[in-house]
Amino acid sequence: MAADPTDPRTSGTEAAEPTPAPSVRTDRPSLVRQYLGGFSSTGLVVALLFYWISLTPSLIPRSWVFQGAISGISAVVGYGIGVLLHWTFVKAGVRIPWPARTRRIAWWTLAGATVIVVPTAVAFGVYWQGQVRDLFGMPPAGAAHGLAIVPTALVVALLLLQLFRGLRWIARRLTGWIDRVVPKPVARLVSVLVVAVLAVLLVTNVLWTGVLKVLNTTYASANAAFDPAVSQPTEPERSGSPASAQSWASLGAAGRTFVAGGPSVDEIRTFAARGTAVSPAQVKEPIRVYAGLDPNGDLDATADRAVAELDRTNAWDRSILVVATTTGTGWIDPGMADSLEYMHGGDTAIVTMQYSYLPSWISFVGDRDTPPAAGKALFDAVHARWSELPAVARPRLVVHGISLGSYGAQGAFSGLQDIAARSDGALFVGTPNFTPVWRELTDDRDAGSPEIAPVVDGGDTARWGVQIPDGVDLWRLGDTWDPPRVVYVQHASDGVVWWSPSLLLAKPDWLSEPRGLDVVGNVNWFPVVTFWQLTGDLFVAAGSDIPQGHGHQYRPEYADALAALWAPEGWSDADTARLKTTVADRLSKGGI
Repeated sequence: MAADPTDPRTSGTEAAEPTPAPSVRTDRPSLVRQYLGGFSSTGLVVALLFYWISLTPSLIPRSWVFQGAISGISAVVGYGIGVLLHWTFVKAGVRIPWPARTRRIAWWTLAGATVIVVPTAVAFGVYWQGQVRDLFGMPPAGAAHGLAIVPTALVVALLLLQLFRGLRWIARRLTGWIDRVVPKPVARLVSVLVVAVLAVLLVTNVLWTGVLKVLNTTYASANAAFDPAVSQPTEPERSGSPASAQSWASLGAAGRTFVAGGPSVDEIRTFAARGTAVSPAQVKEPIRVYAGLDPNGDLDATADRAVAELDRTNAWDRSILVVATTTGTGWIDPGMADSLEYMHGGDTAIVTMQYSYLPSWISFVGDRDTPPAAGKALFDAVHARWSELPAVARPRLVVHGISLGSYGAQGAFSGLQDIAARSDGALFVGTPNFTPVWRELTDDRDAGSPEIAPVVDGGDTARWGVQIPDGVDLWRLGDTWDPPRVVYVQHASDGVVWWSPSLLLAKPDWLSEPRGLDVVGNVNWFPVVTFWQLTGDLFVAAGSDIPQGHGHQYRPEYADALAALWAPEGWSDADTARLKTTVADRLSKGGI
């Protein structure tokens, strides 16, 4: 047995110093440093740029919640673009071996820039938002507005970043399994595609379906609920009254509010007594017809019930009949209905029906087929019955819709000629950008006319209102305007009208032309970021804090638009101004 030189019992000498154990590093980076070290410098630079841009103004004043969410999303998108650019250059063989010292200086420079840029951008953002709020006549945002943006954006950005990193981790693990049987580049491509498809299926078929079930339950309950402030009408001219075949309960929450609302005969007489267009003795009880949601979703059956109500109320004897398509919840803007009834002394009928109880944004995202199908079913049924009457003895037939209702109402027609051929006019308000008829007319507008106020064929049939400080002007093309007339009303500040997926990569005409009356001059287009800004505007444009006459709030414009469409003989500009005040006062005092 060989002697062990380190053992004094066998070597006869002092044991040698034992070999020292490998030293343990004590300068291992902290978890925070490890996490920060996983970021791409190129990605962070672009993220910082997108964050700054996200705070520039758009169409609607933003709360700190929406601004923080938009900034967080924009920063993550910018980071992803920066990472992709870096990866592309590396794959192309463009790689600069920067010395360690240079890299450290670059990181510290980026850190210093971030410390300066982040609060500076917020300060500018608060200033820009102040400009928008001032233009809308809104009070300045509180001091907490700017302070809350940065942490909100940071939380949103980190959550999204971790989500995408989780998907990347799954793709890499999947690649490790697949590349055992196929080349690594193919394995990577397959892994990315598989993860992307699974993520989309998870969102659309699992998460969205679950969310939709919850929303359906919530809004079904809201639709069935009875508002104690809304009483069943007793007038036979209203659906849901004791004389109606449509039960009070079947109308849904929005339908009950519609048929129970509006000015009384006495209120209309008081208004008529101050003008010359309608005599108080001529005032009638307005007809409001509403058919509730069909339990089987049969739109044609619902439309038939609405026409039966028109027959029951003898609506064909009125001077004007408005076929209105509701928004997603079944809502009709009382500003339109009240203005119409005051203007024509109650010699009116409005017919509509419910096709959903979900808010418009849900249909906007997940169901764009039902609104135009409902608009077509209702108009076709009414038009078929109306066409049977003698031309000299039937009411003027007018089409109307606001927001998703405008999209649905225009779905009944193939184009402007079809509207003119089958109706006596139309009033479309706050039309979504994806509406085919509106989009075609806007794209084919006369040369030199702006996108926010197009001129089509010299204004022969369709005209767009030009926003002015106290309403909307539809007469800039002259007073001569033969019927049938089609009126479009839209605000330059309405995110519902101007939102489009094309904003991601293409600058729209309305941002290359002079800005509208209520849009600040420094609103500009930036790739990707403007899309997210307008997405935020889309959701807040109809907010209760947005003043009427801006965003998606259109009540002051109904008087102008209806006067341009079909005003009674003897109607004057003074009557229009008085109508605006009367409707605004009534609705501000809680009228429905």
